[in-house]
Amino acid sequence: MRPHDENIENYGKLCRERTNKSMNKSRQIQVIDNDNGTHMRPMPGMIIAAVFNEKKKAPAKTSDTKRTRRDRGEMEDIMFKLFERQSNWTLRQLIQETDQPEQFLKDILKDLCIYNNKGTNQGTYELKPEYKKATDGTNP
Repeated sequence: MRPHDENIENYGKLCRERTNKSMNKSRQIQVIDNDNGTHMRPMPGMIIAAVFNEKKKAPAKTSDTKRTRRDRGEMEDIMFKLFERQSNWTLRQLIQETDQPEQFLKDILKDLCIYNNKGTNQGTYELKPEYKKATDGTNP
């Protein structure tokens, strides 16, 4: 793009003014006398945001105590009882119910259950068909 030849002088002035204006510093430093710190206090919205951040961090933290493993046979009995109560369980729910280490629980689930990847019960475990029939037929 080029300016018209008749306006070339005006355009030159405009460009010089624009560059001079951009070189001037518009910010100023001002010393505040007798300040009690009222300007440095957090606003009400800032305090609420800090509280929400703390609440979000708390659930992510797991318990500090280690979970102890139970006997495998005892755990299988507990698992069958849980699956009698409800047919589908997530791993997190089972960890809360049994209070067992995650890896130990996964090993047991690998033997006893099927993991649902798809469908309405996605992300849950359900008993294998051979165990379902066995629990239906016997009464403890």
